[in-house]
Amino acid sequence: MEQGVIDVESLAGGIDLQATVESGQSYLWDRDDGEMYQRDGATGGDAWYWTTVRRDGSPAVIRVRQRDGVLEWESTIDAKADLKRLLRLEDNLSAIRKTAPDDDVVQSAYDTFWGMRLVQDPPFGSLISFICSAQMRVARIHSMQQALRDTFGEEVEFDGRTYNAYPTPSALAETTEARLRDLGLGYRAPYVQRTAEMVATGEADPGEAVGLDYEDARESLTRFVGVGDKVADCVLLFSLDYLEAVPLDTWIRSTIEEYYPECERGNYTDTSRAIRTALGGEFAGYTQTYLFHYLRTGSNED
Repeated sequence: MEQGVIDVESLAGGIDLQATVESGQSYLWDRDDGEMYQRDGATGGDAWYWTTVRRDGSPAVIRVRQRDGVLEWESTIDAKADLKRLLRLEDNLSAIRKTAPDDDVVQSAYDTFWGMRLVQDPPFGSLISFICSAQMRVARIHSMQQALRDTFGEEVEFDGRTYNAYPTPSALAETTEARLRDLGLGYRAPYVQRTAEMVATGEADPGEAVGLDYEDARESLTRFVGVGDKVADCVLLFSLDYLEAVPLDTWIRSTIEEYYPECERGNYTDTSRAIRTALGGEFAGYTQTYLFHYLRTGSNED
């Protein structure tokens, strides 16, 4: 077993691990105690969380918790570099916050969940999980991803326990729509199966969006079945390092209506441009995520 600690004070702006992984931006982490998305507020906890990554094609488990001023991790691999990437530990939160508007709702969101970082999930898992997100609450989206892991993921033995890696594109491509429906994916089942097939066969890859101008990158992702502009923006923001992306989901549209009505332009592209500018431009996606988590947890609708 590999183990290590990361001093929270060494991170610019610190970290709130629970807020980061339970804020609805990633569905590829789980809690050892089984209480993911079951606590109001979702901030400041010290539970163990785990996810899987692939190293040279083989799955590896990473477990991490926050307590006593450190991130404590253990893994089947030396996972420090993976954690820095997955949890964006090199982002300067204080500098990013300075780009946000000085609005009461924005500043309240930052104050409430200060230390929340964006995630940088593996592209395929991010793509599939957000295809599953349509008209679903965060806890339900998460349970779908766990069902996919348990049914199609490779087993990994670690510290006396069996974990399941997130399924490969081939594993999901080779299954049937009926089997995916049996796991509760509903009308999303054919979207997941066909998108996995596109990736498995080399027809398309979400990583091909990287390096394109932002709006071209969003258009590139809409090639996948079941991916519209909002889902594409989620993948860009939470996986592909486009920190200006602002997914226009129900919560953000409500935010626009109440706080930024001048940004509503009648279509996704123009409204997206306007709200990105209003929320700080280059790091607008950070502010969006703080607002999403703040407004969602305050509504008690999850």
